[in-house]
Amino acid sequence: MRVFSSHVKPGAVPVLVQDGFSWGAALFGCLWLAWQGAWIPAGLVLLADVAAQLVQNAWYGAAVGVTLLLLQGIYGHDLVRWSLRLRGYDDGPVVAAASADAALLRLLAECPDLGLRAGLGLA
Repeated sequence: MRVFSSHVKPGAVPVLVQDGFSWGAALFGCLWLAWQGAWIPAGLVLLADVAAQLVQNAWYGAAVGVTLLLLQGIYGHDLVRWSLRLRGYDDGPVVAAASADAALLRLLAECPDLGLRAGLGLA
């Protein structure tokens, strides 16, 4: 089972963000964040990556680079949540399911008013 946090906004479909480590964020960093629609965190991560490349000592540069990769993986989903809050989404209920689609179905079954507010026509 995976755990997803839901984020709701009037007139929009609820957005689900998985909890836990993100391999996509760890490996692809700012590109993964931009793909998730988290533009501000993507820019900040890009700046941190550029700053890490400016470290002249090879040992320190490698240590800083690996640390940034781990931090991106650990906090990648949190940065997406932060970006959603900046765009006006509120925190909704937490949902556990096998996949994101199953989590959305479970969320809409438990809270059908979310689907109605989003204009999905679910009753």
